[in-house]
Amino acid sequence: MKSLEELASLREKLKKDMSIREQGHEIKVTVSMGTCGIAAGAREIVKALLEELKEQGLNGISLTQTSCAGLCHYEPMLEISQGSEKTTYVKIDGNKAREIVKKHLVGGKVVEEWTAR
Repeated sequence: MKSLEELASLREKLKKDMSIREQGHEIKVTVSMGTCGIAAGAREIVKALLEELKEQGLNGISLTQTSCAGLCHYEPMLEISQGSEKTTYVKIDGNKAREIVKKHLVGGKVVEEWTAR
């Protein structure tokens, strides 16, 4: 288990790295970061997304967070919004988050088996 100081340090690092959080991008990726989402691993999802977005050199994508989505049994969750289209991915882990970046954001193909149905 991490100490409060380690968590605070991690939070500050992530905040610095999240320059992609600026609004006005065409594509928005939102991670649910309510208590249940954090307990289910949402921090790992944000970290994986940041790393993969950088690795893929993607621009025009904002990464944001939201509070509880009210669907605790689906956490961790992320939503990709592009125009009026929204895709909600559920029960995501770090590896799935990286694959979503590659397949959905780079390849343009929704990973159906990981979406809310």
